[in-house]
Amino acid sequence: MKIDNFFAELKRRNVYKVAVAYLVVSWLLIQAASIFLPAFDAPPWVMKVFIIVIIFGFPVALIFSWAFEITPEGIKLESEIEPTKSIARRTGRKIVAVTIALAVVAAGLFVYQLLRSNNAVAPRQSEAATVPNKSIAVLPFDNLSRDPDNAYFCEGVQDEILTRLAKVADLKVISRTSTQHFKSAPDNLPQIAKQLGVANILEGSVQKASDQVRVNVQLINALTDAHLWADTYDRKLTDIFAVESDIAKTIAETLQARLTGSEKSSIAKTPTVNPEAYELYLKGKFFAEKRTGADLRKSIEYYDQAIAKDPGYPLAYVGLADSHLLLTAYGAISTKEAASPARAALKKALALDDSLAQAHASSGLLANLELDLNRAITELERAIQLNPNYATAHHWIALPLMAIGQSDRAIVEGKRAIELDPLSLICNADLAWVYFNARRYDETEAQARKTLEMDPRFYVAHYYLGEALQFKGKLTDATAEYQKSFESNNDPFSLAMLGQAYARQGKTDEARKVLARLREQAKSQYVSPYAFAVVLTALGDKAHAIDELEHGYDDTGFYISLIKVDPLFDDLRGDPRFDALVQKITRGK
Repeated sequence: MKIDNFFAELKRRNVYKVAVAYLVVSWLLIQAASIFLPAFDAPPWVMKVFIIVIIFGFPVALIFSWAFEITPEGIKLESEIEPTKSIARRTGRKIVAVTIALAVVAAGLFVYQLLRSNNAVAPRQSEAATVPNKSIAVLPFDNLSRDPDNAYFCEGVQDEILTRLAKVADLKVISRTSTQHFKSAPDNLPQIAKQLGVANILEGSVQKASDQVRVNVQLINALTDAHLWADTYDRKLTDIFAVESDIAKTIAETLQARLTGSEKSSIAKTPTVNPEAYELYLKGKFFAEKRTGADLRKSIEYYDQAIAKDPGYPLAYVGLADSHLLLTAYGAISTKEAASPARAALKKALALDDSLAQAHASSGLLANLELDLNRAITELERAIQLNPNYATAHHWIALPLMAIGQSDRAIVEGKRAIELDPLSLICNADLAWVYFNARRYDETEAQARKTLEMDPRFYVAHYYLGEALQFKGKLTDATAEYQKSFESNNDPFSLAMLGQAYARQGKTDEARKVLARLREQAKSQYVSPYAFAVVLTALGDKAHAIDELEHGYDDTGFYISLIKVDPLFDDLRGDPRFDALVQKITRGK
């Protein structure tokens, strides 16, 4: 057969049309399979087998169209049909019509797949876009030392690197409170990075033996699993600060963060030249973070010992001040009792290093406790300026801002604290408190419930949730939350919240029993006058409630600063004594 006749015969027998039709049908089937197979949870190999079958079917279809023809009597061999009786031309027109129709359907499916793909990718791209490239979390370091008691030293190295990085304004650095929830070398880095809102993770290990230290670190882009940098440092204990400084500087450079001159100096700073003082400081920090009265008192002992070894160690003075101030919340002592040693320690710390963000933040907390709200805000603003990534400063500044009625700014600062410390229970819970005092009760409830999802036992979130429910008219549900709060912590303020709820439900006897119980507790431990005022206000005893608030002003104290905005005292507004007290507090002492 001549070549020209061969091509003419291909055309006559509709081989070209069958080839095109087969390709269109294959395209349509593959698209349909890509939609329906995942819907039935089919394994990936099913799709592969399906495509292989379609590929091998193509030459079979061409051979079939060459050798056979569809006639009214059925399928017959081409050689058995007389040319005059062939209906191949008519069959060809039908094949063209069917092919066009199937092509339209296939094109529609293609557009659908494209739109679905874009919709699926868009959220992921949007999510990735919200994570800054210059963001990092420093995970807990492995303690490779033979002595498990060296865990405090390992935590100290991690914390020191993190603290130095946090001073770089061009970086987003997650607080240690959040990173401590993870192990040192986890398998699911992308999930952790997503949870913390960062692109990069630093892993490491510390091995300490006598006066020798080995530090291993590796920087990983958690989104791509690329290892950006790694190094091992074998140094003497006296060189540990130089190691931490070099690691922080290298990370900042690797992430292409802009470093100002003051930031470079801050990263390179040596807190103390005395290794014994450093270890004592780390032990103090270790116990302070346990947040119990007994552990805070133990931390004070270690900080005092660190200061005795190195009287020029500013961070030890800050730690000492913080432990005294935290005792007002966790050790049930009065602000006056804690303020004197805290003030002396902070004065010394700032005299040694006025650029220490922690010292300014703690000074702001002390000023807030002493009802000097404007100074509190000024000190905390200075702390944020010195260390933009210091979540604690953003958290603490929200409280005096809330107290003077700047609720919008307080909410912004509260949210920023959570961005930098997303797994901090107290940062998450206190944002609910800020919403509550801004009278945004739906958001209060949502934020409190979010905190309880992180830890259902966190008593603070239970009574914030109770407040939201109470002011949304669900007093019975609120009472249940106050009960959970009290059962979880047995603290005077949770008991007071339960008492005021009883009073507002008309359960006066139960409320008065709570009041009596609080007075009995006050004989053996510090009970804030604010707690008494909450219950008395709910009982309608306005005069004695204001007496307690005035006593709280004289005694100072954290909660008293909030009476301007606290909805719990709405019943007292308009009373001349109460309004005068509000004015005294907002003007500052």
